Amino acid sequence: MEINGYTRLAAVVAKPIKHSLSPLIHNLAFEQIGENGAYLAFEVSEADLKSVIDMIIPLDMYGMNLSMPYKEAAVAYMADLSEVAKLTGAINTIVNRNGRLFGTSTDGAGFFKSLPQFTVAGSEITVIGAGGAARAIIAEAALQGASRITVYNRTYRPELFAHYPGDIQFKPLTALKAVTGDLLVNTTSVGMGDQQLPIAADLKLPPDMLVADIIYQPLETPFLKFARSQGNQTVNGLGMLVYQAAESFKLWTGQEMPVDMILSKLAEKVEG
Repeated sequence: MEINGYTRLAAVVAKPIKHSLSPLIHNLAFEQIGENGAYLAFEVSEADLKSVIDMIIPLDMYGMNLSMPYKEAAVAYMADLSEVAKLTGAINTIVNRNGRLFGTSTDGAGFFKSLPQFTVAGSEITVIGAGGAARAIIAEAALQGASRITVYNRTYRPELFAHYPGDIQFKPLTALKAVTGDLLVNTTSVGMGDQQLPIAADLKLPPDMLVADIIYQPLETPFLKFARSQGNQTVNGLGMLVYQAAESFKLWTGQEMPVDMILSKLAEKVEG
């Protein structure tokens, strides 16, 4: 795609950000659908965050993505927020809506779109961890009508979800002795670069429970190997990475990201 005077810009802002796969994902998408756009990664200091966000409108950018540690700080600079953003107090996507900045989080929606044939409404979901990704997933599940969400975390902080709609139970991780329901998801970093499990090794899983991990390096974590050894269907975090990007991409361009092609490219890169 030729960059010219009509090219529009999007970017991801974080610190650090040099390792990000987001430029690869979005620039592949721009090229594949013939959209005259370009996507960059900006590593900025906290002191410069507002001034960087303030450039979205005068530069007529599509918008921005945000990663750690700026997902919460950027909320203050938005004119409008989605319901998910209001619940979590954090955003990963800014959209330039005709000169008004709209903030939302696509992490939860992207996560559920990455799950094969899974219906959130009426489902029973168990989440391990209560960090930023967990909160986005839990908020999305609550808004989509999950019947019950049980959250297990090393630090017991039930106040995190007191304002969320629906039936959300918060328990200390030490209380995880048995699990029921439709979906079990690990949102912690346990299993990234080590062989640890976020759960007890003797935990028995219901045979029809879908098991997911938001980690994508490695593609199969010890947690997913554990679940697969019991015969459960498993999903790694690569799909969430691409689908949350696809949600941002559609908000910016109004077009669908070619997800299958990009997932194939990323799997080759991660495995390589």
